[in-house]
Amino acid sequence: MAYSNSTIEQQPLYTQLPVGQEVIFVVSNAAIIANETKVKYCAEVHISDSTPPNPSTTDHLIGVFKTTPNATGVGIFDFRNVVENYVSADNLASSHSSYKETQLSPASPYPIHIMDKYSLSDNSTRYLVIEFYVEYLGADTLRPTIVSKAVGSEKNSDLFTLFNGYLKYTDVLTMGSTQNPFDFGYSLSTFNLSTQTDKFLTNAPTSQTCNLNDYGTIAFLAPNDNLDYFTLTYYDSDTSTLGTENINRTEANGAYNVFNSDVKNQIIYFGCFPGNLQNWSSTFQALVTAGTINGGSIRVQARTNDTALPNYPRVSAAYTININCDDLKGYESIRLCWLNQWGVWDYYTFTKKSTRNISTQGTTYQQLEGSWNSSRYRLDSYKGGKKAFRVNATERISMNTDFVNEDFNTMFEELVNSPEVYMLDQYQSDGVSSALNQYVTPVRLTTSSFTRKTIANDKLIQYTFEVEKSKTLRTQAV
Repeated sequence: MAYSNSTIEQQPLYTQLPVGQEVIFVVSNAAIIANETKVKYCAEVHISDSTPPNPSTTDHLIGVFKTTPNATGVGIFDFRNVVENYVSADNLASSHSSYKETQLSPASPYPIHIMDKYSLSDNSTRYLVIEFYVEYLGADTLRPTIVSKAVGSEKNSDLFTLFNGYLKYTDVLTMGSTQNPFDFGYSLSTFNLSTQTDKFLTNAPTSQTCNLNDYGTIAFLAPNDNLDYFTLTYYDSDTSTLGTENINRTEANGAYNVFNSDVKNQIIYFGCFPGNLQNWSSTFQALVTAGTINGGSIRVQARTNDTALPNYPRVSAAYTININCDDLKGYESIRLCWLNQWGVWDYYTFTKKSTRNISTQGTTYQQLEGSWNSSRYRLDSYKGGKKAFRVNATERISMNTDFVNEDFNTMFEELVNSPEVYMLDQYQSDGVSSALNQYVTPVRLTTSSFTRKTIANDKLIQYTFEVEKSKTLRTQAV
């Protein structure tokens, strides 16, 4: 018997979907509920890492999930635990990107933080389509079989773009749509780069500081073609303009895949910190050589060629990267990067006092004195007693921020809460044949609590964080 299509009673309100939230779908089919027994609502989940999936095929099918109708006859699914397994952090730049003007290859991948211009997202975005249908027990009472897909009961969801972000409990949700007033979700419209107040994928302040050789990226949502290029404006310490250059969003610069509909284009990274610019920009390199950019700043803004947009040519807020002057006290600078709320990277350079501590925990054994495996017994004074068989050493680093304002509080809260934290090394004069293993060092943040400071309570705001290097220091094994 053929039935009418199932109805999606509720689904996420917006198609841009951070996986760290409830991914709720509610489906119904009153006719089948009324006429059949042992009814189950089924969901075929299709997730693609390239082009939009076709639910009529199994090319991107990752699983079939079932639920029985509740007391009101509908089936409710929460796919959060499913979809969050299919996105992860982008630690390496995409194969279209370059490092010091040499394109990446599978044999020589580069950390995404040190790339030249643009990079696609290989891991942080995926497409999602779900096909819902109903199964029930057949009518043959002697040999009943399961009608595994009731003809006509199929219903496809919208196409959703998943990305490796999460929602905080303080993020304000929106309810209601023209199709269904019960749909709910979080609007990412301020990240879609259409006006001069739109943001990049970060909760960091629009004015940040770093050192002259520091690497770093910003990331932006790219569901449209509004962003055509970035304008970088360089200023000296007196805020006088030193120069301007535009970096076009093109395939040659690492921005586009072969297929523009590829999900890898939904989030794009842009390297705009001083280290990245030293990789390739002769304009910036000249400023470094002349010493005029030291103590100055870089102004970053996304722009468009579409004159019909209301804020042409600006489609983002202006972000300022202030470049620190050399520290006369000789403090060691330590730069951390971490995964932020939206699944991309934030950065901060700690320029004040830091201390390093090495703790060891070794394995010992009792060694015999003298020589027992030769023709004569020999007194060897270096033998005997308790010896270290292996030494496991761990390095811990305590670091202090400069005095900051309250705009950094959210950023540092996400640092404490981040599952991935790394130390990032500075620009170096290496070649493209280098393994580039020295730039990113995994660490574990051992600071377990964070007290939000305010000017009203604390006057001057300064924070201390402690990290532990994830890898034990290498030594000889006896």
